Amino acid sequence: MKTVLFAVLAASAAAFAPQGVSKSSTALNGAMEDLKEVAEKSNPVLKYYDPLELATISIWGQSNEASIGFLRHAEIKHGRVAMAAFVGYIVQANGIHWPWNMMTDGTPFPYEAGSPPEQWDALPDAAKWQILLFIGFLEHFSESNGTHYMKGGMPGAFPKFTDSQKIPHPVPFNLFDPFGFSNGRSEEAKARGRIAEINNGRLAQIGILGFLAEQKVAGSVPLLEGLVAPYTGEPMAPF
Repeated sequence: MKTVLFAVLAASAAAFAPQGVSKSSTALNGAMEDLKEVAEKSNPVLKYYDPLELATISIWGQSNEASIGFLRHAEIKHGRVAMAAFVGYIVQANGIHWPWNMMTDGTPFPYEAGSPPEQWDALPDAAKWQILLFIGFLEHFSESNGTHYMKGGMPGAFPKFTDSQKIPHPVPFNLFDPFGFSNGRSEEAKARGRIAEINNGRLAQIGILGFLAEQKVAGSVPLLEGLVAPYTGEPMAPF
């Protein structure tokens, strides 16, 4: 489970695509309007709330609308990683694993090592590197293909493998929706799904960090007290 958290530190559907990057006030207003619309739809009670005024800053000297695209993409990516981490934590905590051995020499998956962080610690370094390098490949591919989210692209959109000219051989499936289940959905249904994804991601971030906090500091999350095993290691350390 720590693996998917590293993907957050290494930084992979938004509600609405921002306007193209421009220095005009029209483009800036469009990006801000999209941001506020997403905020109101994802949380009708709180609506748009930015006490630190992050939406007004310039990231790496880029335009303000490019910075908004970065922040929106970052939230979606963190949410996706957290959803994978939350589900994976529950699976591993219950000892669920593949029925075959992890390695050809007969070494099994480390499901008996303890809690999910302890299972990660028990993995050979070679296995950890394979996982981390694959995450790095996905990150590099998403940043270097398609229209970038800081240049008018849709925040959260992962480029299709099948459309890339940089992969030297055919790839039969895409990372997102590999079987095309969303092809027949209406734009309204897709928009609702993107809002739901943002909210699910926010909740998952609270969930996975709650698990790790309670493991590290017993009693820090009262609802989880006695439900997760203590962990004395460092959950954010890959090796």
